[in-house]
Amino acid sequence: MTIATGDSVTLEYTGRLDDGTVFDSSRESVAEEAGLAEAQPDREYAPLTVEVGAGEVIEGMEEGLIGLDEGETETLEIPPEKAYGEWSEEHVQEFDTDELVEMLGQTPQEGAFLEAQNGQHGEIIHVDDEVVRVDFNPDLAGETLEFDVEIVDVN
Repeated sequence: MTIATGDSVTLEYTGRLDDGTVFDSSRESVAEEAGLAEAQPDREYAPLTVEVGAGEVIEGMEEGLIGLDEGETETLEIPPEKAYGEWSEEHVQEFDTDELVEMLGQTPQEGAFLEAQNGQHGEIIHVDDEVVRVDFNPDLAGETLEFDVEIVDVN
């Protein structure tokens, strides 16, 4: 059965960056080999089921699945604009150092992560006496992603 918008699709996948670094996989053996399993010891590795067109995965993944058939394997190359967008200075916010120290109960450290009140996660990229800069860009912003997918089932 050929995948169309509205279909429920079960797939195995491995996501890589341009340089070949694996950043995610539904396959435990791939995750172990890439060192991902150590970072997420409680994760269960299993095929992913998504409804095509429902926005459950990035746009480029949905578009790449359409037209594939059950049992087919394909490599999808997804540019930033169809994945997590380009990295943007607009997503870097500045906070008054004293106010942030008061909110956190400790002095912020570069490289640490924090969660904003709106649930966004950001990395502290600069700290001085006056200002703390936090990057709220998605981790994969600006990256071209490559997904090896195997279509397990189509309904």
